[in-house]
Amino acid sequence: MNPHFDIVVVGAGPAGLNAAHAAALAGATVALLDDNPRAGGQIWRQGPGGSPQAPLHTLLAALHAHGNVTLFASTRVIAPLGSRGLLLESADRGGVCITYNSLILATGARERLLPFAGWTLPGVTGAGALQALIKGGIPVRGERIVIAGSGPLLIAALATARAAGAQVVAMVEQASMANVARFSASLLAEPAKLWQAASMTRGLAGLRYWTGSVVREAHGEGRVERVTIRRGQQDVTLACDRIACGYGLVPNITLAQALGCAINEAGEIVVDGEQRTSIDGVLAAGECTGVGGAELAVVEGRIAGLAASQASGSRAALLRQRARWRRFGQRVASAFALQDAARAIPADATLLCRCEDVSIGEVRAYSNWREAKLHTRCGMGACQGRICGAAANLYFGWQAAVPRPPFSPAPIGVLMMASDAEPPSE
Repeated sequence: MNPHFDIVVVGAGPAGLNAAHAAALAGATVALLDDNPRAGGQIWRQGPGGSPQAPLHTLLAALHAHGNVTLFASTRVIAPLGSRGLLLESADRGGVCITYNSLILATGARERLLPFAGWTLPGVTGAGALQALIKGGIPVRGERIVIAGSGPLLIAALATARAAGAQVVAMVEQASMANVARFSASLLAEPAKLWQAASMTRGLAGLRYWTGSVVREAHGEGRVERVTIRRGQQDVTLACDRIACGYGLVPNITLAQALGCAINEAGEIVVDGEQRTSIDGVLAAGECTGVGGAELAVVEGRIAGLAASQASGSRAALLRQRARWRRFGQRVASAFALQDAARAIPADATLLCRCEDVSIGEVRAYSNWREAKLHTRCGMGACQGRICGAAANLYFGWQAAVPRPPFSPAPIGVLMMASDAEPPSE
């Protein structure tokens, strides 16, 4: 018999944890899934031997106090089953088929990586990936790091790298100085955010902070040793040991697309006032519905958990908070929208698909993602087009095809469970 839950929450970041907590308080049986071994998502990621941050610690303690919450750690969704089931692969449980009454997607967002010459050299990562590596225990003490790209994620990467003892050589922001200044001034309306930014950057003291600039090329023999940065019409080369370059976030909508949920032009899951998607019984919360930060994800998660569990009571205060943080998210998106220099298509020799070694020039000859994929294998590697697909969308306007299960490589025994699973009852 497949385990059945009132509510399944996919993703244990701020949105998912708060959704699970709200649903559990209403008495629902809840399964909380995450592909990481520890809950928290990227924002509250726990490192080996580290203590959870205060909000995460409080939520985990509350969830553990409820006997109606089951946490599936190190668990990936392999495929949807029927209209109300999921095939999972868990490090602890192996293959598992579960069914549900309601599903809450809190799948977060992925970092947008844009190719440049030399971006496949060891030592080049995304800005968010640098955070994850450091929190996972990779030593960077004494290393010279250039952090580049766009948006508040660069500030978070800066703070994490400095705390780990790295020497941040420069922070390279593609947005213009005027846009950054306007955004900084807008933080006066959110004093807590202003204080957070000031404490994380230390006021940018002793740091090269270059706006209107982008990484052009990484150089090195065997691993990165130098980086060339385009500042206006001038190129500047800096010595470094690592480059962390990320151009914001894109919502992670793989499961939502496979389920048939409506997706808007910005690539976000479309939800109504109670975080319900276009598919009956499926809700979504957090950055998969639009990138807006932890505060927005927390509020949306609570609303989704209450709606899925049909909890009574007023949502007025939560709705006001959601509107407030959505406005903040819109200010971030406007200030750090990608400018022409960041959108410029790299030279033809630059690799677009790192998994299959496919260059920009090879895919340029085709008119859409499907044709490029069929002729060049672009997007058919380990990441299944998650990285190169986002870049191709930006450069060529190509829309990636709806993903087909399995969403991740899985043992044949796990895949066979899908055909053996009984279709869930309505």
